[in-house]
Amino acid sequence: MVQLRLSVQFQSGARPEDWPLSRPRLRRLILASLPASCTAAEINVVVMGTAKARKLNRDYRGQDHATNILTFSYGQAAGLFADLVLCLPVMRTEARQQNKRLDHHAAHLIVHGVLHASGMDHQRKEDADAMEWLEAAILSRFRIPSPYAALAKQSNS
Repeated sequence: MVQLRLSVQFQSGARPEDWPLSRPRLRRLILASLPASCTAAEINVVVMGTAKARKLNRDYRGQDHATNILTFSYGQAAGLFADLVLCLPVMRTEARQQNKRLDHHAAHLIVHGVLHASGMDHQRKEDADAMEWLEAAILSRFRIPSPYAALAKQSNS
């Protein structure tokens, strides 16, 4: 059994009542996304508005725009320690543009962030394919459709 310490914080531009995932569901999503070898994890979920997310993305990735999620991982020696920083306004816009429920999009981003914190990335096509497959498999356990099926359908229109 994984020991998970979870904290959820809301910063300027994001209110707890607007966050679409309950704490128990968030916890289950994180636990389902952790590698089988993980015995302990400390995950901080930070939900914020556009201005702060833009600043973080500019400062840490050199990209001057807000993004949906940033993952900061602090090592995996004795366990997984990470901050998942989500921008709620960007998430809302993306969910609307992709015709997705906000809670489904939020769940996908949480899974995506935990996989990044676990060492996965999507820089090469084969890594992206593996990560997308795993995300879809995890989400299906929560009866959430593959986010990539919706995107593929949209790009073919």
